[in-house]
Amino acid sequence: MKHYLLIILGILQCLIVVQAIEHAPAKPINQEQLQTIVPYAVKGTVQTFTKTVHGGVQHVVIKSADNTSQIKLIQAHLQKRAEQYKAGDYSVTERLHGAAMPGLAQLKTAKADDIKVQYQALDNGGQIHFSTEYPQFVQALHEWFDAQTQDHGNPDIPGHNSHHSPAAE
Repeated sequence: MKHYLLIILGILQCLIVVQAIEHAPAKPINQEQLQTIVPYAVKGTVQTFTKTVHGGVQHVVIKSADNTSQIKLIQAHLQKRAEQYKAGDYSVTERLHGAAMPGLAQLKTAKADDIKVQYQALDNGGQIHFSTEYPQFVQALHEWFDAQTQDHGNPDIPGHNSHHSPAAE
């Protein structure tokens, strides 16, 4: 009887450790890691992820508005990413954040028209707007944005976040 109790306690302890590992917060992405994927100078930009009622908006803007060469690199990069997302290709995100990134598996199941992805150039960078009418994909986008925020941070960009409908509306 004592051996069974010890075995059960050992199994419970292993399950607790596995559960803790699975729910451990993601290690933030460092700028050197990100720099291997993006063509612009990461340290000179601000990136945000703002959830909306139907999805969310990713912004990448330059800190120094007079750096037009970096603005063009940001815009070209975001335009390329938007085209990949439209095609259901999240491989860059998966490479950077891992296959277990929250929301990612669900996003990869979306058909071409399930999620609208629109790139827009901004004077100081660019943005990608994600929207859908399907609740499962709204949830996946929100989980994905939360994970992006946890990994990259989410500083305020004056004048940007206020023009998007918040997720709670």
